[in-house]
Amino acid sequence: MLIKEMSDRTEFTGFYLLKSATLKSTADQRHYLDLVIADATGEIPLKFWDISEMDKETYFSGMIVKVQGTVSLYREKLQAKVVRMRAASDQDGYAISDFVKSAPVPPADLLAIIEHTISEFHHPKVKKIVNFCVGRVREQLMSYPAGKSVHHAYYAGLAYHIVRMLEIADFLCKQRPFLNQDLLKAGILLHDLCKVEEFEGGEQGIVTEYTVRGNLLGHISIVNNWISEAAITYSIPTHDPVVTSLQHLVLSHHGKLEYGSPVLPQLPEAIALAQIDLMDSRLQAVEDALMGNTEECITSLRAIEGGRVYRLTWDEEQEKVGG
Repeated sequence: MLIKEMSDRTEFTGFYLLKSATLKSTADQRHYLDLVIADATGEIPLKFWDISEMDKETYFSGMIVKVQGTVSLYREKLQAKVVRMRAASDQDGYAISDFVKSAPVPPADLLAIIEHTISEFHHPKVKKIVNFCVGRVREQLMSYPAGKSVHHAYYAGLAYHIVRMLEIADFLCKQRPFLNQDLLKAGILLHDLCKVEEFEGGEQGIVTEYTVRGNLLGHISIVNNWISEAAITYSIPTHDPVVTSLQHLVLSHHGKLEYGSPVLPQLPEAIALAQIDLMDSRLQAVEDALMGNTEECITSLRAIEGGRVYRLTWDEEQEKVGG
């Protein structure tokens, strides 16, 4: 059964991706596994009670499991309980793509757009630095998500996020010709690139954990270092204005200090990058929520302030003049 088909009191059996697995205990020291299972249509929390010592060692994030379970409503949200569960085997004939939501554009097409964008850069230093950095993660761009849960959190989501931002930049540069197109698009290509260093499990299109390097440094500082490495590789002085500009775009792209940017955007292209990033990430989160939910009001949407989105409908025929 697909997760999107589940409802209160549903009994189900099927194969699912174990998106997360955490061993927990109740106040009376009763151990259980707090899980989240997923398929290409969505995800649902899953509780596994009365576990054995072997169960504690068997289940981990990123594996495929066969689950027999029941669904119930808890605090107005659906959750499931395990009746029986086992790890899937190669003989079950599954493919990871059956369980992971994917970007609506094929990964190879997204990568082709990214590479074409780099080929069109006019400034040789910009082209060299961006090509150096993107070249390190070409394969990972075919699968990695852009986030753990908030936006573009699916297979090839990072490449899809980059390409959608490039589309916005095309329009913005035509409308605002004072913007340096090479610099803005280079910032878009670089800004989240090192999430591939920050995320565990990205090859499967999900984030199971953050890496030690990701926790200690973060993707912003890692790509900032990559820009320096690229400059040194191509004998470009690290204080060159091109290097400084690219580093500034990366360091400021979260827009505010409280959002994790070490500095505030202070170049026109940096201001544009921060706004494009914010717009695409928030609108994608809204789109994903609307597509995965038929309710009139969606609450607790973390990506937007207020966390609430309404879906209003009307009869278009009645809206016509004279209707």
